[in-house]
Amino acid sequence: MTETVLTVTDLRVDFRQDGAVTHAVRGVSFDVAKGETVALVGESGSGKSVTALSTVSLLGSSAEISGSVTYLGQEMIGAEERLLRQVRGNDISFIFQEPMTSLNPLHTLEKQIRESLEIHQGLTGQAARDRIVELLTRVGIRDAESRLGAYPHQLSGGQRQRVMIAMALANKPELLIADEPTTALDVTIQAQILELLAELKQSEDMSLLFITHDLGIVRKFADRVCVMKDGEIVEQGVTRDIFANPQHPYTRMLLAAESTGTPDPVREGAEEIARTDNLKIWFPIQRGLLKRTVGYVKAVNDASIAVRSGETIGIVGESGSGKTTLALAIMRLIASEGGITYRGKDVRGWSTRELRRLRSEMQIVFQDPFGSLSPRMTCEQIIAEGLEVHGAPDGRSHRDLVTEVMAEVGLNPATMHRYPHEFSGGQRQRIAIARAMVLRPRLLVLDEPTSALDMTVQVQIVNLLRNLQRKHDLAYLFISHDLKVIRAMSHKVIVMKQGDVVEYGTARQIFDAPQTDYTRTLLAAAFDLAG
Repeated sequence: MTETVLTVTDLRVDFRQDGAVTHAVRGVSFDVAKGETVALVGESGSGKSVTALSTVSLLGSSAEISGSVTYLGQEMIGAEERLLRQVRGNDISFIFQEPMTSLNPLHTLEKQIRESLEIHQGLTGQAARDRIVELLTRVGIRDAESRLGAYPHQLSGGQRQRVMIAMALANKPELLIADEPTTALDVTIQAQILELLAELKQSEDMSLLFITHDLGIVRKFADRVCVMKDGEIVEQGVTRDIFANPQHPYTRMLLAAESTGTPDPVREGAEEIARTDNLKIWFPIQRGLLKRTVGYVKAVNDASIAVRSGETIGIVGESGSGKTTLALAIMRLIASEGGITYRGKDVRGWSTRELRRLRSEMQIVFQDPFGSLSPRMTCEQIIAEGLEVHGAPDGRSHRDLVTEVMAEVGLNPATMHRYPHEFSGGQRQRIAIARAMVLRPRLLVLDEPTSALDMTVQVQIVNLLRNLQRKHDLAYLFISHDLKVIRAMSHKVIVMKQGDVVEYGTARQIFDAPQTDYTRTLLAAAFDLAG
């Protein structure tokens, strides 16, 4: 009989604040067997992460936890702090979604991993150093010994996630809890991390509790699935059975949530909004007391593109390929060499005053709405901020324009007095879109606008963007590492790698007949993951 590592029975978690009670987890029961991968899936706010953190009482004093969580037969709820400290990071380890916020920016990789080895295994000196090098090599960090003195900001997103995995494995845990470990990563890096986790699980004989909203990953990766909604598990079973014959309407909705279709065709004779000719963006590397230039970071080399009214140019590539840099240069937010024209006018030599007139016609929506919205401003203030700078396009009152644009993006105007933390992730992204749209721009840069969102919300935002483009004849530059979204949104696609445009063509050409090995690798990673 297979040994059960973790058993959760009738778990309930309530949060009390200012007299109000939030029932975050309501009667959840499941187990994880030795060597098994169990996936907790569901939308943001369904209780997945709260359930995982409850296993070793990491929720803080505001949480009221009842029910039972046993690890190898030992009860964790209400356990002594000494036992919990022994289990945390030693027997049960965590990998979190965003390694940049999970790693200490002030400490080197060696110091951060050494801390865990000293606390749990008493390893110090050269023995600890050797173990750290072994761990980093094991998770695929090349030339690990030379990277021991590196800080988190000096690593790529994929490398940081590998360091997090090394820290989690340091004490050979029985159970690894991975909370959205690939959401912020490019498709190729995502595939590598999943492959690494599968290999480590096998070689270390670990159990894995995998938390995600990406059902494509679950299908490929998990043995069993628990589907969560509003703090409850509405369906659980063997992965193959859940995908082949889902019983609950919510599960069926999740499985059906994928951005599909194609954008409306660009109308004949559509105006060219922006163009670049042989655009080059190199950042100087300066050293010494006199700040002499000793080299360049070649962010973008020789990029020539054009976007028309009603057209979407999808920009894809791995992190660091130059996607966002290219878009920022077109908006004249960073310096560049080469030609940039906006609606037929060469804007390279324009003064700050002349450029200011352009700003209202060029707007940007960022990846993380919570990070790009001020927590101190109400929804109304955030959306109206551009109006304070540029004035209302048609002389109407700011409140009338805010009311109109909120309704247009699917927000209730009655909520304009609320602050960002009072909205869901999808609603915050709608606020960010409303802030851009209130000035009635001609060109909208969308920088990973759906990557932080659940699949169902992602579909809603894609449909919203399509409708706005159709209504206002907008030109979009759409940056994303999600190729399914790119295919659903884009008329043309640019594939970038290390600053170079390696392929540029219609969406159909790129997806049906890619010309370069790099594009084929990106497509294989994206659509193989999808199942």
